[in-house]
Amino acid sequence: MRDFIRVGSRRWFLQTGMAGFGGLSLSSLLQANEAAKTSDRKSVIVFWLSGGPSHLDMWDPKPDAPSEIRGPFSSIESSVPGVRFGEHLPKQASIMDKLTIVRSVDCKTSNHTPITIQAGNPLARRLDKFDDGDGYPSMGSVVAKFRGANNPELPAFVGLAPSWKADVWEAGHMGSAYAPVDGGELAGRVKLPQGMQLDRLSNRDELRRQFDQLRRDLDRNEMMARTDRYTAQALDLVMSGQAQKAFDLNQEPDAVRDAYGRDSLGEKALLARRLVEAGVSYVLVSARWGYFDNHGDNVPPWGGIEKGLGPILPTVDRTVYQLVTDLYQRGQLDNTLVLVMGEFGRGPIMTKDAGRDHWLNCMSMLLAGGGLKHGQVIGSTDSRGYDIKDRPVRPQDLAATVFKYMGIDLSSHWVNPQGRPVPIVTEGGQPISELS
Repeated sequence: MRDFIRVGSRRWFLQTGMAGFGGLSLSSLLQANEAAKTSDRKSVIVFWLSGGPSHLDMWDPKPDAPSEIRGPFSSIESSVPGVRFGEHLPKQASIMDKLTIVRSVDCKTSNHTPITIQAGNPLARRLDKFDDGDGYPSMGSVVAKFRGANNPELPAFVGLAPSWKADVWEAGHMGSAYAPVDGGELAGRVKLPQGMQLDRLSNRDELRRQFDQLRRDLDRNEMMARTDRYTAQALDLVMSGQAQKAFDLNQEPDAVRDAYGRDSLGEKALLARRLVEAGVSYVLVSARWGYFDNHGDNVPPWGGIEKGLGPILPTVDRTVYQLVTDLYQRGQLDNTLVLVMGEFGRGPIMTKDAGRDHWLNCMSMLLAGGGLKHGQVIGSTDSRGYDIKDRPVRPQDLAATVFKYMGIDLSSHWVNPQGRPVPIVTEGGQPISELS
């Protein structure tokens, strides 16, 4: 038991472990939850391109600009006439009719942190500490609180990232109840503790006997916190085996795994698809910390644009293409909103080390699915990619778009530790109208 439970963890299953089982009635353990059967299953998958992806070399190329702005890559046509992509994104370009590119994201309040953009809130900022955010929660935590999971046997918000603090923003002052679960930790722990067997749990007398014994064990071990709300979810999870199945990529055909890619990004994207199918509402995927921070060839560890970013882009291209195509073929794209974004763009002038520096004036992002209107570009930057030319889209507009899609009342608020109501959409945020 001591090895199975991690005391003090803030993660959904780790923080609950088997805690509080002794206080649950048998009927509450076996009660079916009809909410899980609803057909209104909407979800969000976020690809976090950690480090600040270059808009000029990906979704907002400037083929007519001077070489120091244009960079080392050429541009290609997409399936939508007049819309060009960087040359290393041919697969995404081929499904532009299913995508929206926003070229005018205002990221002036962002920083080298996931806080502002993942919160969809210009007030959630990196100040003196890397992880403060002034207490505002991530969009995923808002979804966890106001929408919850599509399947109550699973957590609402899961993060799949190798560097948690750098790439995943959590719940802030909304509280750890709505913090994301670390999927990497959860995957190895969705199993029954020693002495309990699934094939014996269908017998109520045996179930009662095993839980009576577990209660006695817990009573002797005072390290456990009694949190019934999460305990019921944890028990449902291990009894149903749904998380075990969702995390088992071996259930996928080899051809599917190969199509996604057997690398960090591809496997996390496939796992994200499996998790939303199983009932998770919000999944955040990051392949590697900071790998889009391409300052220059002489600036380790990520290098410059051609030598650093160039090898990364085909992987991102393949994986985003495969996820969107797979969801479409499985009839799930309309119920899954896919976002691909980072914390800011890259500078319009190439550095002496063949890279680009941080750029907070503007960035690009990609959207797909969600039953929204696609096959379009929203907004533009000037001829140098220096600043927004028209139709700025602010972080709060992104949050309003996500929450509206998820069916969350945009006038909702949460209460901070001081007892003050805090709106989930700040600074006049409005859903991106072009997507409706």
